[in-house]
Amino acid sequence: MKAILFANTDWYLYNFRLDTARYLKEQGWDVVLMSPPGNYSDRFAAEGFRFIPFDFSRKGINPFLELTTIRRLRQVYEKERPDLVHHFTIKCVIYGSFAAKQSGIKAIVNAITGLGYVFTSKNFSARMIQKVVSLLYRRALAGTQVIFENPDDAILFGQSGFTRDAEDHVILGTGIDTDLFRPVPPPDSVVLTILPARLLWDKGVGEFVRAAEIIHRKGIPARFALVGKKDDGNPSSISYEQMTQWQKEQNVEWWGWQENIIPVLSMADIVCLPSYREGLPKILIEASACSRPIVATDVPGCREVVADGVTGLLVPVRNADALADALEKLIHDRDLRLKLGEAGRERAIELFSNERVNRETAIVYQKALQSDGS
Repeated sequence: MKAILFANTDWYLYNFRLDTARYLKEQGWDVVLMSPPGNYSDRFAAEGFRFIPFDFSRKGINPFLELTTIRRLRQVYEKERPDLVHHFTIKCVIYGSFAAKQSGIKAIVNAITGLGYVFTSKNFSARMIQKVVSLLYRRALAGTQVIFENPDDAILFGQSGFTRDAEDHVILGTGIDTDLFRPVPPPDSVVLTILPARLLWDKGVGEFVRAAEIIHRKGIPARFALVGKKDDGNPSSISYEQMTQWQKEQNVEWWGWQENIIPVLSMADIVCLPSYREGLPKILIEASACSRPIVATDVPGCREVVADGVTGLLVPVRNADALADALEKLIHDRDLRLKLGEAGRERAIELFSNERVNRETAIVYQKALQSDGS
């Protein structure tokens, strides 16, 4: 059996889907990975996977170019003739589904990894694009197997009519190696809170910076660090000018992108993600597995990971004051941080292991193949 896994970046495939590819390979599948080329593309060969570089614009809306992208994708599918295709992120899901159907591929699996900027932004242009994307979703998802990372997204897509003619599945996240991400004793120093994510407004970066300012104004000794980089392909990306201004104000540090997040988690006392909405953030699972308490927003994706008052604290979205209060509570209470972290580790092992995610994904693949008559 042959499968193509198609995403909008090689970074996504390497960091979120490599273990799935390994699992499929162990089961005898021929696995091909496809995305625009980048810094991770050469690593796939070392893992024994063939990589197909496929360039396209992540944020383009030119109808002619978008139709050309679908045509080029169809050509790849007709040449490769996979038994199954698995698409990740909005454009890959929509364009990949159209191309697969045109190529006669019946086993189509689509992963909704989050709503994305188009559905989370409140600005006028995003709302206009949302109408087009909604129409495309209805057509693309029809007759496919659709995997959601949290039940809220599955309900929303069903109520919106996007998955009326599709089969829905909820698999919590993409899985982690709970032996690799293991408990590390917390540092004995000034309490450090990190926000490890892409530097996007809708990750709650603005609220995080404001919360740090509130806490510092109270004279509370604490450190706050942003761990991530800009994403110029996302309209919600924060400008370098804004990042420079924040650093001048000295309320937060900017560590940039860190290839290995484990040492970063070992340095942190608290992990924070005040996002506006998520699919299911892997970084929060990794933090939990390392026994780090979490402060996050009470939104889809985050609340599947964080049990409020048990493994972390949940706060209202877009509320810097509430975020500051929750962070201050943990900064002052080391015993509570340790208690929440220990419970988070247990939850990560129970719900978010690679083994569970791979097993549930294989069941979806089997259903897709059965619908193909295979």
